[in-house]
Amino acid sequence: YETCDTKDLVLLISNMLTELVRFNDDIPLKDGRLTRFHSRAPPGISIKDYLQRLTTHATLSPPILLSMVYYIDKLCALYPAFTISSLTVHRFLITSATVASKGLSDSFWTNSLYARVGGVSLKELALLELEFLWRVEWRIVPRPETLRDYYRSLVERSDGYRIDGGSRSSRAGSEKASANNSEKSGSDSGGSAGCDGQMDRG
Repeated sequence: YETCDTKDLVLLISNMLTELVRFNDDIPLKDGRLTRFHSRAPPGISIKDYLQRLTTHATLSPPILLSMVYYIDKLCALYPAFTISSLTVHRFLITSATVASKGLSDSFWTNSLYARVGGVSLKELALLELEFLWRVEWRIVPRPETLRDYYRSLVERSDGYRIDGGSRSSRAGSEKASANNSEKSGSDSGGSAGCDGQMDRG
């Protein structure tokens, strides 16, 4: 997964998120509760364009992008009031991108850059980041094998993609998603994200 083209990964993740949003938007809000991640109205930018914007301008790597998917399951498990919907997905993405970048990278941008790229105020991003960290109990670094499972799950559920092994080695770095017309890979199902409309581990 480490050598996967980020444009492919953005497409895989945004497709999964769009499906979740479509499902969860039809579910009534739990007990009428709002979270800090809720916007007053859905932003005008699509999930794919927003995630690509974050990836390009905040230089998000494949491990960071996959960690953001992992955070969906973790946040939903520890914070039942939260779901991925058209009102929460954009704030979740900028917050999780900020947290993952700091947790997984030796070098990362300032909050000012993340806030500007994400279209939120610096104060709001700081509050979102603190809320996120508190909700996930400050555990933000997934194991490499966990990210590999999420990566495989994303590829396997997406038509037109399969995992190319660069060698016989089972190292994550030898796996890369590529678009083609062949059958999806037959490897074991890994982790996949969701809230309410869950696409759980197979």
